[in-house]
Amino acid sequence: MIQINDSALAQGAEQGMDEFLQVFIDAYLAEIDGNLTAENMSKLNGSQHTLLAWHFFSSEIREGGFVQLIQNGYGGYIFANPFAKAIKQFGAVELSKLIYKAKEIYDPNKSVLERETTEEEFNAMYVDFEVFDELEERYFDMEEEQTSLIAAYVDENISDFAEIIK
Repeated sequence: MIQINDSALAQGAEQGMDEFLQVFIDAYLAEIDGNLTAENMSKLNGSQHTLLAWHFFSSEIREGGFVQLIQNGYGGYIFANPFAKAIKQFGAVELSKLIYKAKEIYDPNKSVLERETTEEEFNAMYVDFEVFDELEERYFDMEEEQTSLIAAYVDENISDFAEIIK
């Protein structure tokens, strides 16, 4: 089980929900040497994977939207795993619905969205997949509320996410 120092967690919690969740994310990333692979996936449990997937999802969407999320290799981690179902169990129902909607776009276009691209082809994908724009806007509108729900779930079920040590 991944261990987190109680003082680091308290410091994160004092700074806010994003920082509180980041303490867990940082511990997970350290455990997998910053890179999720087939070989190290077993180092995390289902709850930890859900939180890590949320981190990759929210970071990539904020930085470059669904096209970037998928082009950076996270499409399968988000859409081919039970992430949407798990995040709903965390209480983030609206985020879950949004992910299912994005999956409806991703699934039939997976080969196009995941193919190797030049920078020009990558940029053109934003035009080709404008359908993601509305979902990204909806995410930005709900992000704070959904993050708050996720942080509350983690706090209430902390032993599922890490062993807290003194």
